[in-house]
Amino acid sequence: MPATASDEVLKICLDEDLPPLSLHRRGAPDSGFDVALAQAMAKELNRPLQIQWFESKLDEDSSPALEANALLSDGRCALMGSYALTKDSLVVPGVKTAKLPDFAGATRDDRRRRIPLGVLTPSQPYVYSALTVVLGAKARDRHISDIGDLNGLRIGIESGTLADAILMNFRGGQLIDEITHVVPGRQDLLGALEHGEFDATLLDLRRFDAYRTAHPDTTLAASGYYYPIGANRGYVALASDPALLAAVNKALTDLAAKGTIVELARDAGLTYLPPREPIVLGDVLQQILQK
Repeated sequence: MPATASDEVLKICLDEDLPPLSLHRRGAPDSGFDVALAQAMAKELNRPLQIQWFESKLDEDSSPALEANALLSDGRCALMGSYALTKDSLVVPGVKTAKLPDFAGATRDDRRRRIPLGVLTPSQPYVYSALTVVLGAKARDRHISDIGDLNGLRIGIESGTLADAILMNFRGGQLIDEITHVVPGRQDLLGALEHGEFDATLLDLRRFDAYRTAHPDTTLAASGYYYPIGANRGYVALASDPALLAAVNKALTDLAAKGTIVELARDAGLTYLPPREPIVLGDVLQQILQK
């Protein structure tokens, strides 16, 4: 029996530019692991699906947590997909209202409004998001079992990212002289690695999956090393809808048991890593500084 039987539309918010998790482009079919999972979820719940696409443009006035909360609290969706389950992302908001991110169908008034916020509650996780070392052609045979194995390589890293903090603080700054920073969003980190400007980088495995799909003839190599601190991804909903979360958790359990989640990830070109403890990641920076 389906977890929920209803004619009510299941509305799920997905980021329009997060391949291979989710991708929405005018004139092209929607694609990605989270699109397929949303379809499978709606089928399990016996409800029609509607995806609310949104565009995340982070600035100093916003955050992924506030954007998700605003979309959910405004009724744009009942679930947010691929939400990083971290302590910071699930705390009760420190502000009472927030602006909506750009979303499909948004009006000028929507862009001005501030939304009274609720409290977020996560589903069980369905995938693990890891940072991985990617190697350029010259270093593709280097064995990487620890960050220290990058010693002697030219390392490219995006400024201000979690990967930047990890590498800059490694063993009191052991790798600093080998690191070159690039500006995220302005410079193509993996393209520069491909062209031999660097020998290695550390970045979200999802991004390397997307790059390999877009560049099937790439000379870049996966090291197979995953940094030991990473975040699970799951759905998030408002705490005021516990029945939905209970139904979603049952559906996720059933889909995992049938092998559907792994299969959907493979079909989308996503390297699937199963969720792991801790379910909700604590203070990441503190853990990095202690390593």
